[in-house]
Amino acid sequence: MERIAVCPGSFDPITNGHIDIIKRGSNIFDKIYVCVLHNSEKTSNLFTTEERLRLIQESTINIPNIIVDSFNGLLIDYARSVNAQAILRGLRAVSDFEYEMRITSMNRKLDRDIDTFFIMTDNSYSFLSSSIVKEVAKYHGDVSDLVPSVVNDALKQKFKQL
Repeated sequence: MERIAVCPGSFDPITNGHIDIIKRGSNIFDKIYVCVLHNSEKTSNLFTTEERLRLIQESTINIPNIIVDSFNGLLIDYARSVNAQAILRGLRAVSDFEYEMRITSMNRKLDRDIDTFFIMTDNSYSFLSSSIVKEVAKYHGDVSDLVPSVVNDALKQKFKQL
């Protein structure tokens, strides 16, 4: 049986921390759907869904078992639709765990056959979030070592006018 996972996120934008989790997960799973999911708690995205999909695609081009997609609705429904047995998530700190535990518990209630796998991010990315990257980039700070080069270019373009 093919081992399939879904790695969901808003990826606004994708960071090297996300890439770290995806690469390491790609060594465990046969196929990973990196999926931009609509998050009702995040109301103002910098990049459109189409832009995020393109940035993820270009950033993961060297990882052969990755499929980039988007979905609006329940993550568990999307996971079922691609026959995934797992949800892949990254953890940076204890605060991530508390949030992820609530989501994982609900997903288990909705479908006990889909497990969640957590990978601790590399220590060099433990502070990293898309929000921090956007804030620094907005004021023309250097984020080139925190995001793939294609994302760095896209951020510079977005914030060119400021």
